[in-house]
Amino acid sequence: MFVLGLDIGYSNVKLAFGDQLAPPTTKLFPAGAAPVEHLPQAIDRASDTLRVTLDGVAWGAGISVSKLSNWNRALHQDYTNTSSYKALFYAALLSSERSVIDVLVTGLPVSQWQDRSARQALANQLKGVHQITPKRQVAVEQVHVVPQPTGAFVEQLFTTQDRRLSDGRVLVIDPGYFSVDWVLLNEGEIVSASSGTSLEAMSVLLDKTSELICDDHGGKLTPEKIEDALRSGSSNVLLLGQEIILQDYLAAAAQSISMIALEAMKQSLRREKGSVDIVLLAGGGASLYRNATKEFFPLNPIFTPSQPTLANALGFFYFGRG
Repeated sequence: MFVLGLDIGYSNVKLAFGDQLAPPTTKLFPAGAAPVEHLPQAIDRASDTLRVTLDGVAWGAGISVSKLSNWNRALHQDYTNTSSYKALFYAALLSSERSVIDVLVTGLPVSQWQDRSARQALANQLKGVHQITPKRQVAVEQVHVVPQPTGAFVEQLFTTQDRRLSDGRVLVIDPGYFSVDWVLLNEGEIVSASSGTSLEAMSVLLDKTSELICDDHGGKLTPEKIEDALRSGSSNVLLLGQEIILQDYLAAAAQSISMIALEAMKQSLRREKGSVDIVLLAGGGASLYRNATKEFFPLNPIFTPSQPTLANALGFFYFGRG
């Protein structure tokens, strides 16, 4: 049985896939997608651009958003219904190098997953036979849609075998690009009333970082340039010919933005009678939200996956293989 764990984010697309009896293969690529006329010529020729077809139109996917011309990323709650999302989904199917996906597992932000019709609509959308290029079809046999942060929980449970995760009350915090999601699990079961979503996420944090840098140095620095630097692991970004060290600006932005998101989360937990035992912090923004998380939960052990950006996709894979 071939399983695909798929996390289509607003910044990156993460995949974990393979046979259910073998360790998964992982891939990550930028979540930029647009018709080919919006791709700069150099990018159009690049071997790492994934070419797919939507309704007879050629698209490029897996591109940094900063490199697209006259094209805006979809940054709203209806993301799964956009052509960009569909192109990224097709690119993920192409990357799996399979003609049949037996089980596909993906996630939705908690607030959307709580709407049964929304998760069923996404499952229906992803299931079936997809014509991803003129000469290539991929069939998806089964689809499971779960709350986004539960992927990180399953991944951590699978890799650590720590019984505190399965037996305790675990709060999973997942700072993504568009939203910060959290899920409370009690002995492995979701407590829906104490799970939710805040929009004070990485996109807002990067906007604030850009603002702080430009206040100090002048010029105009797009949040997408900072996003590219973080994706590549660079600690600097170029502005007006000068290398700007990002760390202090990111930390300052994170201090204010992360506190707002976690305050909303704490409000959702106020009716809980039991204490949180463990906090699991995952997602692409995990390191930037860590200080605020420690401040809100000073007595709790805080777990972070070894690959926080890939944690949800890996957990989806482990969930799908059963």
